[in-house]
Amino acid sequence: MPKIKTKKAAAKRFSLTGTGKVKRNRAKTSHLKFNKTQKTKRRLRKATILKPVDAKAVKRALGKG
Repeated sequence: MPKIKTKKAAAKRFSLTGTGKVKRNRAKTSHLKFNKTQKTKRRLRKATILKPVDAKAVKRALGKG
């Protein structure tokens, strides 16, 4: 079987953790920051884990399964 090519757009947006979960950055961080509270902006700085139902498609795009 040939190797599966990585979708480069997915590779720039997602990464895998050591246990195989898909990590992503949060949205709504790039503009309109004066409307958001400090607590919201602090929470948006951190990455989060993708839901398992979406992670299957992303892993396939990354060429990992």
